[in-house]
Amino acid sequence: MDTPSENWDPALTRLLSSLKEVQAEGEDVAFLSELLQSKQLHALVQVHNKIVAKGKDDKFFPLLSNAMQVTLEVLDLLGNVVSVSKEYQQLLSLLQKPHFQAILCTHDAVAQKDYYPHLPDVPSDADEEEETVKIVQLVKSDEPLGATIKTDEETGKIVIARVMHGGAADRSGLIHAGDEVVAVNGVPVESKTPADVLAILQSSEGTITFKLVPAFSKGGSRESKVRVRALFNYSSAEDPYIPCKEAGLNFKKGDVLHIVSQDDAYWWQARREGERIMRAGLIPSRALQEGRIIHDRQTDPQSMDGKPALCGAAGGASGADCGPQTPCSPTPTATALLPCKSTPKVKKIIYDITENDDFDREVIPTYEEVARLYPRPGLARPLVLAGAPGVGRNELRRRLIATDPDKFVTPIPYTSRPQKQSEQNGKEYMFVSRETMEQDIAEGKFIEHGEYKGNLYGTTAESVETIVNSGRVCVLSPHWQALKVLRTPRLRPYIVFIKPPPLERLIATRQAAHARSSFDKDSSRAFTEEEFADIIRSSNRINFLYGYMFDEEIENDELAPALAQLLKAAWRVQSEPLWVPASWLQ
Repeated sequence: MDTPSENWDPALTRLLSSLKEVQAEGEDVAFLSELLQSKQLHALVQVHNKIVAKGKDDKFFPLLSNAMQVTLEVLDLLGNVVSVSKEYQQLLSLLQKPHFQAILCTHDAVAQKDYYPHLPDVPSDADEEEETVKIVQLVKSDEPLGATIKTDEETGKIVIARVMHGGAADRSGLIHAGDEVVAVNGVPVESKTPADVLAILQSSEGTITFKLVPAFSKGGSRESKVRVRALFNYSSAEDPYIPCKEAGLNFKKGDVLHIVSQDDAYWWQARREGERIMRAGLIPSRALQEGRIIHDRQTDPQSMDGKPALCGAAGGASGADCGPQTPCSPTPTATALLPCKSTPKVKKIIYDITENDDFDREVIPTYEEVARLYPRPGLARPLVLAGAPGVGRNELRRRLIATDPDKFVTPIPYTSRPQKQSEQNGKEYMFVSRETMEQDIAEGKFIEHGEYKGNLYGTTAESVETIVNSGRVCVLSPHWQALKVLRTPRLRPYIVFIKPPPLERLIATRQAAHARSSFDKDSSRAFTEEEFADIIRSSNRINFLYGYMFDEEIENDELAPALAQLLKAAWRVQSEPLWVPASWLQ
Protein backbone atom coordinates (compact mmCIF):
# COMPACT_ATOMS: atom_id res chain seq x y z
CA MET A 1 0.00 0.00 0.00
CA ASP A 2 1.17 3.52 -0.78
CA THR A 3 1.89 5.87 2.08
CA PRO A 4 -0.68 8.68 2.35
CA SER A 5 0.57 12.23 1.82
CA GLU A 6 1.02 14.55 4.79
CA ASN A 7 -2.07 16.60 4.04
CA TRP A 8 -4.28 13.51 3.74
CA ASP A 9 -7.60 13.75 5.54
CA PRO A 10 -7.19 12.49 9.13
CA ALA A 11 -10.37 10.43 9.02
CA LEU A 12 -9.24 8.64 5.86
CA THR A 13 -5.81 8.08 7.39
CA ARG A 14 -7.31 6.45 10.50
CA LEU A 15 -9.52 4.21 8.39
CA LEU A 16 -6.55 3.15 6.29
CA SER A 17 -4.47 2.42 9.40
CA SER A 18 -7.27 0.33 10.89
CA LEU A 19 -7.52 -1.60 7.65
CA LYS A 20 -3.81 -2.39 7.80
CA GLU A 21 -4.13 -3.62 11.38
CA VAL A 22 -6.82 -6.09 10.34
CA GLN A 23 -4.23 -7.82 8.13
CA ALA A 24 -6.96 -9.39 6.06
CA GLU A 25 -6.69 -10.33 2.43
CA GLY A 26 -9.16 -10.66 -0.40
CA GLU A 27 -10.68 -8.69 -3.23
CA ASP A 28 -12.95 -6.68 -0.94
CA VAL A 29 -10.06 -5.54 1.28
CA ALA A 30 -7.92 -4.65 -1.71
CA PHE A 31 -10.78 -2.67 -3.22
CA LEU A 32 -11.43 -0.79 0.03
CA SER A 33 -7.72 -0.03 0.45
CA GLU A 34 -7.49 1.34 -3.07
CA LEU A 35 -10.61 3.41 -2.56
CA LEU A 36 -9.33 4.97 0.68
CA GLN A 37 -6.10 6.00 -1.06
CA SER A 38 -7.72 7.41 -4.20
CA LYS A 39 -7.19 11.07 -4.97
CA GLN A 40 -10.82 11.39 -6.10
CA LEU A 41 -12.18 10.35 -2.70
CA HIS A 42 -9.70 12.65 -0.98
CA ALA A 43 -10.87 15.58 -3.14
CA LEU A 44 -14.53 14.85 -2.38
CA VAL A 45 -13.84 14.69 1.36
CA GLN A 46 -12.03 18.03 1.19
CA VAL A 47 -15.00 19.63 -0.56
CA HIS A 48 -17.37 18.14 2.03
CA ASN A 49 -15.24 19.42 4.92
CA LYS A 50 -15.12 22.92 3.48
CA ILE A 51 -18.89 23.02 3.00
CA VAL A 52 -19.55 21.75 6.53
CA ALA A 53 -17.09 24.25 7.95
CA LYS A 54 -18.37 27.17 5.90
CA GLY A 55 -19.99 28.72 8.96
CA LYS A 56 -16.52 29.43 10.39
CA ASP A 57 -15.50 31.37 7.28
CA ASP A 58 -17.30 34.67 6.80
CA LYS A 59 -16.22 34.75 3.15
CA PHE A 60 -17.96 31.47 2.34
CA PHE A 61 -21.73 31.85 2.37
CA PRO A 62 -24.51 31.86 -0.25
CA LEU A 63 -26.04 35.19 -1.23
CA LEU A 64 -29.36 33.45 -1.92
CA SER A 65 -30.70 29.91 -1.79
CA ASN A 66 -33.33 30.12 -4.57
CA ALA A 67 -31.26 30.91 -7.65
CA MET A 68 -33.33 28.56 -9.80
CA GLN A 69 -36.58 30.25 -8.77
CA VAL A 70 -35.07 33.65 -9.58
CA THR A 71 -34.05 32.33 -13.00
CA LEU A 72 -37.60 31.14 -13.70
CA GLU A 73 -38.94 34.56 -12.72
CA VAL A 74 -36.43 36.22 -15.07
CA LEU A 75 -37.58 33.87 -17.85
CA ASP A 76 -41.18 34.92 -17.21
CA LEU A 77 -40.16 38.58 -17.45
CA LEU A 78 -38.21 37.95 -20.65
CA GLY A 79 -41.23 36.13 -22.07
CA ASN A 80 -43.24 39.36 -21.72
CA VAL A 81 -40.64 41.37 -23.65
CA VAL A 82 -41.10 41.62 -27.40
CA SER A 83 -37.54 41.86 -28.74
CA VAL A 84 -35.52 40.39 -31.56
CA SER A 85 -32.14 41.68 -30.40
CA LYS A 86 -29.19 39.32 -30.44
CA GLU A 87 -28.48 39.86 -26.73
CA TYR A 88 -32.09 39.05 -25.81
CA GLN A 89 -32.02 35.81 -27.80
CA GLN A 90 -28.64 34.79 -26.30
CA LEU A 91 -29.82 35.43 -22.74
CA LEU A 92 -33.09 33.56 -23.31
CA SER A 93 -31.17 30.62 -24.80
CA LEU A 94 -28.60 30.56 -21.96
CA LEU A 95 -31.17 30.60 -19.17
CA GLN A 96 -33.03 27.64 -20.73
CA LYS A 97 -29.94 25.41 -21.17
CA PRO A 98 -30.22 22.23 -19.03
CA HIS A 99 -26.54 22.43 -17.93
CA PHE A 100 -26.92 26.00 -16.71
CA GLN A 101 -30.11 25.16 -14.81
CA ALA A 102 -28.42 22.07 -13.32
CA ILE A 103 -25.66 24.28 -11.91
CA LEU A 104 -28.24 26.56 -10.31
CA CYS A 105 -30.12 23.59 -8.82
CA THR A 106 -26.85 22.28 -7.36
CA HIS A 107 -26.08 25.71 -5.93
CA ASP A 108 -29.51 25.84 -4.26
CA ALA A 109 -29.10 22.33 -2.84
CA VAL A 110 -25.81 23.35 -1.20
CA ALA A 111 -27.21 26.69 -0.01
CA GLN A 112 -30.20 24.91 1.56
CA LYS A 113 -27.96 22.24 3.13
CA ASP A 114 -29.79 19.58 1.18
CA TYR A 115 -26.62 17.46 1.20
CA TYR A 116 -26.90 16.47 4.86
CA PRO A 117 -27.82 12.82 5.42
CA HIS A 118 -31.13 12.19 7.18
CA LEU A 119 -30.28 9.76 9.95
CA PRO A 120 -32.41 8.75 12.95
CA ASP A 121 -31.19 9.72 16.38
CA VAL A 122 -29.77 6.63 18.06
CA PRO A 123 -28.65 6.96 21.72
CA SER A 124 -25.13 5.55 22.18
CA ASP A 125 -25.91 4.04 25.58
CA ALA A 126 -29.27 2.48 24.71
CA ASP A 127 -29.88 -1.17 25.51
CA GLU A 128 -30.50 -3.43 22.57
CA GLU A 129 -34.01 -4.26 23.77
CA GLU A 130 -35.01 -0.61 24.33
CA GLU A 131 -36.94 1.33 21.71
CA THR A 132 -35.27 4.49 20.42
CA VAL A 133 -37.51 7.50 21.00
CA LYS A 134 -37.26 11.15 20.06
CA ILE A 135 -38.81 14.16 21.74
CA VAL A 136 -40.08 16.84 19.35
CA GLN A 137 -41.34 20.23 20.49
CA LEU A 138 -43.29 22.53 18.14
CA VAL A 139 -44.73 25.95 18.86
CA LYS A 140 -48.50 26.00 18.41
CA SER A 141 -49.78 28.81 16.18
CA ASP A 142 -52.63 29.59 13.81
CA GLU A 143 -50.81 27.60 11.12
CA PRO A 144 -51.75 23.90 10.95
CA LEU A 145 -48.94 21.57 11.95
CA GLY A 146 -49.15 19.97 8.54
CA ALA A 147 -49.43 16.29 9.44
CA THR A 148 -52.12 13.63 9.76
CA ILE A 149 -52.30 10.61 12.05
CA LYS A 150 -53.99 7.26 11.80
CA THR A 151 -54.38 3.96 13.62
CA ASP A 152 -52.05 1.30 12.23
CA GLU A 153 -54.24 -1.60 11.08
CA GLU A 154 -51.76 -4.27 12.22
CA THR A 155 -50.48 -2.91 15.54
CA GLY A 156 -53.38 -0.65 16.58
CA LYS A 157 -50.88 2.10 17.45
CA ILE A 158 -51.20 5.77 16.53
CA VAL A 159 -48.74 6.65 13.75
CA ILE A 160 -47.98 9.65 11.54
CA ALA A 161 -49.90 9.01 8.32
CA ARG A 162 -48.29 11.78 6.25
CA VAL A 163 -46.30 14.97 6.62
CA MET A 164 -47.34 17.87 4.39
CA HIS A 165 -44.45 19.37 2.42
CA GLY A 166 -43.64 22.89 3.56
CA GLY A 167 -45.75 22.66 6.74
CA ALA A 168 -44.49 23.22 10.29
CA ALA A 169 -43.89 19.51 10.90
CA ASP A 170 -41.97 19.18 7.64
CA ARG A 171 -39.86 22.28 8.29
CA SER A 172 -38.85 20.90 11.67
CA GLY A 173 -37.20 17.94 9.92
CA LEU A 174 -37.99 15.79 12.96
CA ILE A 175 -41.41 14.27 12.18
CA HIS A 176 -41.72 11.67 9.45
CA ALA A 177 -44.45 9.48 8.02
CA GLY A 178 -44.55 6.16 9.86
CA ASP A 179 -43.32 7.53 13.20
CA GLU A 180 -45.24 6.01 16.12
CA VAL A 181 -46.82 8.53 18.50
CA VAL A 182 -46.16 7.44 22.10
CA ALA A 183 -47.32 10.54 23.97
CA VAL A 184 -48.52 14.09 23.36
CA ASN A 185 -47.77 16.73 26.01
CA GLY A 186 -46.91 13.93 28.44
CA VAL A 187 -50.22 12.12 27.90
CA PRO A 188 -49.73 8.51 26.68
CA VAL A 189 -51.80 7.75 23.58
CA GLU A 190 -51.85 3.96 23.95
CA SER A 191 -55.39 2.61 23.39
CA LYS A 192 -56.54 6.06 22.26
CA THR A 193 -58.13 6.91 18.90
CA PRO A 194 -56.97 9.63 16.49
CA ALA A 195 -59.95 11.70 17.63
CA ASP A 196 -58.70 11.45 21.25
CA VAL A 197 -55.26 12.67 20.18
CA LEU A 198 -56.87 15.51 18.25
CA ALA A 199 -58.72 16.60 21.41
CA ILE A 200 -55.41 16.71 23.31
CA LEU A 201 -53.86 18.88 20.62
CA GLN A 202 -56.83 21.25 20.48
CA SER A 203 -56.66 21.83 24.23
CA SER A 204 -52.90 22.47 24.17
CA GLU A 205 -51.44 25.94 24.54
CA GLY A 206 -47.97 27.25 23.77
CA THR A 207 -45.74 24.38 22.74
CA ILE A 208 -46.74 20.86 21.76
CA THR A 209 -44.40 18.03 22.77
CA PHE A 210 -44.45 14.74 20.87
CA LYS A 211 -42.79 11.56 22.07
CA LEU A 212 -42.19 9.48 18.95
CA VAL A 213 -40.68 6.15 18.00
CA PRO A 214 -38.93 6.87 14.69
CA ALA A 215 -39.75 4.78 11.65
CA PHE A 216 -36.27 3.73 10.58
CA SER A 217 -37.50 2.37 7.27
CA LYS A 218 -39.24 5.62 6.41
CA GLY A 219 -37.08 8.39 5.01
CA GLY A 220 -37.91 11.88 3.91
CA SER A 221 -38.82 12.37 0.28
CA ARG A 222 -37.62 15.10 -2.05
CA GLU A 223 -40.12 17.39 -3.72
CA SER A 224 -41.23 16.33 -7.15
CA LYS A 225 -40.82 18.86 -9.95
CA VAL A 226 -43.97 17.72 -11.78
CA ARG A 227 -46.47 20.39 -12.85
CA VAL A 228 -49.99 19.45 -13.95
CA ARG A 229 -53.03 21.30 -15.25
CA ALA A 230 -56.19 20.44 -13.35
CA LEU A 231 -58.99 19.28 -15.64
CA PHE A 232 -61.78 19.45 -13.04
CA ASN A 233 -62.91 21.60 -10.12
CA TYR A 234 -62.18 20.43 -6.59
CA SER A 235 -63.33 21.59 -3.16
CA SER A 236 -62.07 19.73 -0.10
CA ALA A 237 -65.06 20.97 1.91
CA GLU A 238 -67.36 18.95 -0.40
CA ASP A 239 -65.21 15.81 -0.27
CA PRO A 240 -66.30 13.56 2.62
CA TYR A 241 -63.35 11.18 2.13
CA ILE A 242 -60.37 13.49 2.42
CA PRO A 243 -58.35 12.56 5.54
CA CYS A 244 -58.32 16.17 6.70
CA LYS A 245 -60.48 18.92 5.19
CA GLU A 246 -58.21 21.62 6.61
CA ALA A 247 -55.25 20.05 4.78
CA GLY A 248 -57.06 20.04 1.42
CA LEU A 249 -56.08 22.23 -1.51
CA ASN A 250 -58.99 23.70 -3.47
CA PHE A 251 -58.52 24.37 -7.16
CA LYS A 252 -60.43 25.12 -10.34
CA LYS A 253 -60.31 23.58 -13.78
CA GLY A 254 -57.33 25.07 -15.62
CA ASP A 255 -55.22 25.78 -12.51
CA VAL A 256 -51.59 24.67 -12.76
CA LEU A 257 -50.52 22.65 -9.73
CA HIS A 258 -47.03 21.77 -8.52
CA ILE A 259 -47.21 18.13 -7.40
CA VAL A 260 -44.64 17.89 -4.61
CA SER A 261 -45.37 14.32 -3.47
CA GLN A 262 -47.04 11.26 -5.00
CA ASP A 263 -46.05 8.84 -2.23
CA ASP A 264 -49.68 8.12 -1.30
CA ALA A 265 -51.65 6.15 -3.88
CA TYR A 266 -54.86 8.10 -3.17
CA TRP A 267 -53.85 11.53 -1.91
CA TRP A 268 -51.15 13.66 -3.53
CA GLN A 269 -49.59 16.78 -2.04
CA ALA A 270 -49.58 19.89 -4.21
CA ARG A 271 -49.31 23.68 -4.33
CA ARG A 272 -50.84 26.08 -6.81
CA GLU A 273 -48.10 27.23 -9.17
CA GLY A 274 -46.93 30.75 -8.51
CA GLU A 275 -48.26 31.01 -4.94
CA ARG A 276 -45.82 31.97 -2.19
CA ILE A 277 -47.40 29.62 0.37
CA MET A 278 -44.87 26.84 0.96
CA ARG A 279 -47.20 24.41 2.78
CA ALA A 280 -48.62 21.83 0.39
CA GLY A 281 -52.23 20.64 0.44
CA LEU A 282 -53.94 17.32 -0.22
CA ILE A 283 -55.61 16.64 -3.57
CA PRO A 284 -57.11 13.39 -4.93
CA SER A 285 -54.61 11.35 -6.92
CA ARG A 286 -55.14 10.55 -10.58
CA ALA A 287 -56.19 6.97 -9.75
CA LEU A 288 -58.71 8.11 -7.13
CA GLN A 289 -60.24 10.80 -9.33
CA GLU A 290 -60.45 8.49 -12.34
CA GLY A 291 -62.30 5.99 -10.18
CA ARG A 292 -64.74 8.67 -9.10
CA ILE A 293 -65.39 9.81 -12.68
CA ILE A 294 -65.95 6.22 -13.81
CA HIS A 295 -68.37 5.76 -10.94
CA ASP A 296 -70.19 8.98 -11.92
CA ARG A 297 -70.56 7.83 -15.52
CA GLN A 298 -71.77 4.39 -14.52
CA THR A 299 -74.26 5.83 -12.04
CA ASP A 300 -75.44 8.73 -14.21
CA PRO A 301 -74.24 8.53 -17.85
CA GLN A 302 -75.67 11.98 -18.56
CA SER A 303 -73.73 13.59 -15.71
CA MET A 304 -71.60 16.47 -16.96
CA ASP A 305 -71.06 18.55 -13.85
CA GLY A 306 -67.65 17.06 -13.06
CA LYS A 307 -68.31 16.76 -9.33
CA PRO A 308 -66.43 13.96 -7.56
CA ALA A 309 -68.40 10.83 -6.72
CA LEU A 310 -68.91 10.03 -3.06
CA CYS A 311 -67.40 6.60 -3.41
CA GLY A 312 -65.89 5.34 -6.65
CA ALA A 313 -64.32 2.31 -8.22
CA ALA A 314 -60.96 3.29 -6.80
CA GLY A 315 -62.40 3.46 -3.30
CA GLY A 316 -63.50 6.66 -1.66
CA ALA A 317 -60.15 6.85 0.12
CA SER A 318 -57.21 4.71 0.99
CA GLY A 319 -58.47 2.28 3.60
CA ALA A 320 -56.89 3.45 6.82
CA ASP A 321 -56.78 6.97 5.49
CA CYS A 322 -60.57 7.38 5.36
CA GLY A 323 -61.92 10.34 7.25
CA PRO A 324 -64.23 10.04 10.27
CA GLN A 325 -67.36 10.22 8.09
CA THR A 326 -66.28 7.69 5.47
CA PRO A 327 -68.84 4.89 4.99
CA CYS A 328 -66.16 2.87 3.16
CA SER A 329 -64.47 2.25 6.50
CA PRO A 330 -66.59 1.71 9.63
CA THR A 331 -63.77 2.75 11.95
CA PRO A 332 -62.46 6.32 11.84
CA THR A 333 -58.72 5.86 11.63
CA ALA A 334 -57.20 9.14 10.52
CA THR A 335 -57.44 12.78 11.44
CA ALA A 336 -55.35 15.89 11.23
CA LEU A 337 -52.89 17.29 13.68
CA LEU A 338 -54.66 20.59 14.21
CA PRO A 339 -54.82 23.44 14.17
CA CYS A 340 -53.13 22.55 11.17
CA LYS A 341 -78.66 12.74 -26.21
CA SER A 342 -79.88 15.05 -29.11
CA THR A 343 -77.63 15.47 -32.16
CA PRO A 344 -77.83 18.97 -33.71
CA LYS A 345 -78.43 19.47 -37.43
CA VAL A 346 -75.43 20.77 -39.36
CA LYS A 347 -75.19 22.36 -42.77
CA LYS A 348 -72.14 20.30 -43.70
CA ILE A 349 -70.85 17.08 -42.16
CA ILE A 350 -67.17 17.47 -41.47
CA TYR A 351 -65.29 14.49 -40.11
CA ASP A 352 -67.56 11.92 -41.67
CA ILE A 353 -67.40 9.22 -38.99
CA THR A 354 -70.01 7.72 -36.72
CA GLU A 355 -69.97 9.38 -33.31
CA ASN A 356 -69.10 6.90 -30.62
CA ASP A 357 -69.52 7.91 -26.99
CA ASP A 358 -67.40 5.04 -25.71
CA PHE A 359 -64.50 6.14 -27.91
CA ASP A 360 -64.93 9.79 -27.02
CA ARG A 361 -64.96 8.98 -23.33
CA GLU A 362 -61.81 6.90 -23.57
CA VAL A 363 -59.86 9.85 -22.12
CA ILE A 364 -60.80 10.41 -18.48
CA PRO A 365 -59.81 14.00 -17.65
CA THR A 366 -58.08 14.42 -14.30
CA TYR A 367 -54.64 15.98 -14.56
CA GLU A 368 -52.38 16.68 -17.54
CA GLU A 369 -48.63 17.05 -17.01
CA VAL A 370 -47.53 20.40 -18.40
CA ALA A 371 -44.41 22.47 -19.05
CA ARG A 372 -43.86 26.06 -20.15
CA LEU A 373 -43.58 26.72 -23.89
CA TYR A 374 -41.82 29.97 -24.70
CA PRO A 375 -42.73 31.97 -27.83
CA ARG A 376 -40.71 30.98 -30.88
CA PRO A 377 -39.71 33.91 -33.11
CA GLY A 378 -41.22 33.47 -36.56
CA LEU A 379 -43.34 30.47 -35.54
CA ALA A 380 -46.81 31.42 -34.28
CA ARG A 381 -48.98 28.72 -32.74
CA PRO A 382 -52.23 28.01 -34.64
CA LEU A 383 -55.37 29.49 -33.07
CA VAL A 384 -58.20 26.94 -33.05
CA LEU A 385 -61.80 28.02 -32.39
CA ALA A 386 -63.87 25.09 -31.17
CA GLY A 387 -67.57 25.10 -30.48
CA ALA A 388 -71.03 23.94 -31.39
CA PRO A 389 -72.54 24.62 -34.83
CA GLY A 390 -74.38 27.93 -34.76
CA VAL A 391 -72.51 29.36 -31.76
CA GLY A 392 -70.75 31.98 -33.92
CA ARG A 393 -67.16 30.72 -34.11
CA ASN A 394 -66.96 31.16 -37.90
CA GLU A 395 -68.15 34.76 -37.59
CA LEU A 396 -65.55 35.39 -34.89
CA ARG A 397 -62.89 33.85 -37.15
CA ARG A 398 -63.90 36.14 -40.04
CA ARG A 399 -63.86 39.23 -37.82
CA LEU A 400 -60.50 38.31 -36.30
CA ILE A 401 -58.93 37.92 -39.76
CA ALA A 402 -60.48 41.23 -40.86
CA THR A 403 -58.59 43.06 -38.07
CA ASP A 404 -55.26 42.20 -39.72
CA PRO A 405 -55.48 40.07 -42.89
CA ASP A 406 -51.69 40.04 -43.27
CA LYS A 407 -51.26 38.55 -39.82
CA PHE A 408 -54.29 36.27 -39.36
CA VAL A 409 -54.83 33.69 -42.11
CA THR A 410 -57.08 30.68 -42.55
CA PRO A 411 -55.99 27.75 -44.73
CA ILE A 412 -57.75 27.25 -48.06
CA PRO A 413 -59.86 24.08 -47.94
CA TYR A 414 -59.64 21.32 -50.54
CA THR A 415 -62.67 19.96 -52.38
CA SER A 416 -63.45 17.38 -55.04
CA ARG A 417 -66.49 19.24 -56.39
CA PRO A 418 -66.29 20.75 -59.89
CA GLN A 419 -64.96 24.28 -60.15
CA LYS A 420 -67.50 26.97 -61.09
CA GLN A 421 -66.72 29.51 -63.79
CA SER A 422 -66.83 32.35 -61.26
CA GLU A 423 -64.35 30.63 -58.96
CA GLN A 424 -60.58 30.85 -58.95
CA ASN A 425 -58.56 27.80 -57.97
CA GLY A 426 -56.58 28.50 -54.80
CA LYS A 427 -58.81 31.35 -53.64
CA GLU A 428 -62.05 29.95 -52.22
CA TYR A 429 -61.02 26.30 -52.62
CA MET A 430 -58.20 24.10 -53.85
CA PHE A 431 -59.91 21.96 -56.50
CA VAL A 432 -58.60 18.39 -56.87
CA SER A 433 -60.00 15.12 -58.20
CA ARG A 434 -61.91 12.80 -55.91
CA GLU A 435 -59.32 10.05 -56.48
CA THR A 436 -56.47 12.34 -55.41
CA MET A 437 -58.33 13.52 -52.35
CA GLU A 438 -59.31 9.98 -51.30
CA GLN A 439 -55.67 8.92 -51.57
CA ASP A 440 -54.49 11.87 -49.48
CA ILE A 441 -57.15 11.11 -46.86
CA ALA A 442 -55.95 7.49 -46.69
CA GLU A 443 -52.38 8.74 -46.19
CA GLY A 444 -53.46 10.93 -43.27
CA LYS A 445 -52.69 14.26 -44.91
CA PHE A 446 -55.98 15.88 -43.81
CA ILE A 447 -56.55 17.17 -40.29
CA GLU A 448 -60.29 17.11 -41.03
CA HIS A 449 -62.40 15.91 -43.92
CA GLY A 450 -66.02 15.16 -44.77
CA GLU A 451 -68.55 14.69 -47.51
CA TYR A 452 -71.45 16.91 -48.52
CA LYS A 453 -73.83 16.11 -51.41
CA GLY A 454 -71.37 13.59 -52.85
CA ASN A 455 -68.36 15.94 -52.76
CA LEU A 456 -65.37 15.75 -50.42
CA TYR A 457 -64.11 18.72 -48.38
CA GLY A 458 -61.11 18.97 -46.07
CA THR A 459 -58.12 20.86 -44.65
CA THR A 460 -54.57 19.54 -44.93
CA ALA A 461 -51.94 19.63 -42.22
CA GLU A 462 -49.45 20.93 -44.79
CA SER A 463 -51.56 24.04 -45.44
CA VAL A 464 -51.57 24.79 -41.69
CA GLU A 465 -47.81 24.28 -41.40
CA THR A 466 -47.16 26.54 -44.40
CA ILE A 467 -48.97 29.40 -42.65
CA VAL A 468 -47.16 28.75 -39.35
CA ASN A 469 -43.73 28.67 -41.04
CA SER A 470 -44.49 31.97 -42.78
CA GLY A 471 -44.68 33.72 -39.41
CA ARG A 472 -48.41 34.36 -39.62
CA VAL A 473 -51.15 33.14 -37.27
CA CYS A 474 -53.18 30.26 -38.67
CA VAL A 475 -56.83 30.57 -37.55
CA LEU A 476 -58.98 27.43 -37.70
CA SER A 477 -62.61 26.71 -36.82
CA PRO A 478 -62.80 22.95 -37.40
CA HIS A 479 -65.48 20.44 -36.50
CA TRP A 480 -64.98 19.50 -32.85
CA GLN A 481 -64.12 15.89 -33.68
CA ALA A 482 -60.97 17.14 -35.44
CA LEU A 483 -59.50 18.34 -32.14
CA LYS A 484 -57.85 15.00 -31.40
CA VAL A 485 -56.00 15.20 -34.73
CA LEU A 486 -55.07 18.86 -34.31
CA ARG A 487 -53.79 18.78 -30.74
CA THR A 488 -50.34 17.31 -31.43
CA PRO A 489 -46.69 18.26 -30.74
CA ARG A 490 -46.37 18.86 -34.49
CA LEU A 491 -48.90 21.73 -34.59
CA ARG A 492 -49.01 22.85 -30.92
CA PRO A 493 -52.35 24.67 -31.28
CA TYR A 494 -53.95 27.07 -28.80
CA ILE A 495 -57.56 25.91 -28.51
CA VAL A 496 -60.27 28.42 -27.60
CA PHE A 497 -63.72 27.07 -26.76
CA ILE A 498 -66.46 29.39 -27.99
CA LYS A 499 -69.46 28.72 -25.78
CA PRO A 500 -72.96 30.17 -25.93
CA PRO A 501 -74.52 32.31 -23.20
CA PRO A 502 -77.50 30.90 -21.25
CA LEU A 503 -80.48 29.96 -23.44
CA GLU A 504 -82.57 33.06 -22.72
CA ARG A 505 -79.62 35.34 -23.40
CA LEU A 506 -78.69 33.35 -26.53
CA ILE A 507 -82.17 33.85 -27.99
CA ALA A 508 -82.30 37.54 -27.06
CA THR A 509 -78.89 38.48 -28.51
CA ARG A 510 -79.35 36.55 -31.77
CA GLN A 511 -82.82 37.94 -32.36
CA ALA A 512 -81.61 41.48 -31.60
CA ALA A 513 -78.80 41.04 -34.14
CA HIS A 514 -81.21 39.48 -36.70
CA ALA A 515 -78.90 36.46 -36.91
CA ARG A 516 -79.57 34.03 -39.74
CA SER A 517 -79.66 30.30 -39.11
CA SER A 518 -76.48 28.40 -40.00
CA PHE A 519 -78.14 25.01 -39.89
CA ASP A 520 -79.27 25.15 -43.54
CA LYS A 521 -76.98 26.00 -46.45
CA ASP A 522 -77.64 29.50 -47.84
CA SER A 523 -80.27 30.01 -45.17
CA SER A 524 -81.98 33.38 -44.93
CA ARG A 525 -84.29 32.50 -42.05
CA ALA A 526 -83.88 33.08 -38.33
CA PHE A 527 -82.89 30.40 -35.82
CA THR A 528 -85.74 28.33 -34.41
CA GLU A 529 -86.15 27.72 -30.68
CA GLU A 530 -85.25 24.08 -31.26
CA GLU A 531 -82.00 25.13 -32.93
CA PHE A 532 -81.13 27.41 -30.02
CA ALA A 533 -81.68 24.48 -27.64
CA ASP A 534 -79.54 22.29 -29.91
CA ILE A 535 -76.69 24.81 -29.68
CA ILE A 536 -76.78 24.64 -25.88
CA ARG A 537 -76.98 20.84 -25.78
CA SER A 538 -74.23 20.38 -28.35
CA SER A 539 -71.99 22.87 -26.55
CA ASN A 540 -72.41 21.03 -23.25
CA ARG A 541 -71.61 17.73 -24.90
CA ILE A 542 -68.49 19.06 -26.63
CA ASN A 543 -67.28 20.57 -23.36
CA PHE A 544 -67.95 17.31 -21.54
CA LEU A 545 -66.04 15.19 -24.07
CA TYR A 546 -63.23 17.55 -25.08
CA GLY A 547 -63.06 20.20 -22.37
CA TYR A 548 -59.70 18.90 -21.17
CA MET A 549 -58.17 20.13 -24.46
CA PHE A 550 -59.29 23.76 -24.13
CA ASP A 551 -56.70 26.41 -23.27
CA GLU A 552 -59.30 29.15 -22.89
CA GLU A 553 -63.07 29.69 -22.94
CA ILE A 554 -64.87 32.68 -24.44
CA GLU A 555 -68.61 33.18 -24.02
CA ASN A 556 -70.01 34.56 -27.27
CA ASP A 557 -72.74 36.69 -25.74
CA GLU A 558 -72.18 39.68 -28.02
CA LEU A 559 -69.65 39.69 -30.85
CA ALA A 560 -67.71 42.86 -29.94
CA PRO A 561 -66.57 41.85 -26.42
CA ALA A 562 -66.04 38.24 -27.55
CA LEU A 563 -63.79 39.47 -30.37
CA ALA A 564 -61.85 41.66 -27.93
CA GLN A 565 -61.19 38.60 -25.75
CA LEU A 566 -60.11 36.62 -28.80
CA LEU A 567 -57.64 39.34 -29.83
CA LYS A 568 -56.14 39.29 -26.32
CA ALA A 569 -55.78 35.52 -26.52
CA ALA A 570 -54.08 35.80 -29.93
CA TRP A 571 -51.59 38.32 -28.53
CA ARG A 572 -50.93 36.24 -25.42
CA VAL A 573 -50.10 33.14 -27.48
CA GLN A 574 -47.48 35.06 -29.44
CA SER A 575 -45.87 36.97 -26.58
CA GLU A 576 -46.11 34.99 -23.32
CA PRO A 577 -44.72 31.65 -22.11
CA LEU A 578 -47.73 29.35 -21.68
CA TRP A 579 -48.33 25.91 -20.18
CA VAL A 580 -48.63 23.11 -22.73
CA PRO A 581 -48.62 19.29 -22.49
CA ALA A 582 -45.16 18.24 -21.28
CA SER A 583 -44.97 15.68 -24.10
CA TRP A 584 -44.82 18.55 -26.62
CA LEU A 585 -41.39 19.58 -25.33
CA GLN A 586 -39.81 16.13 -25.13
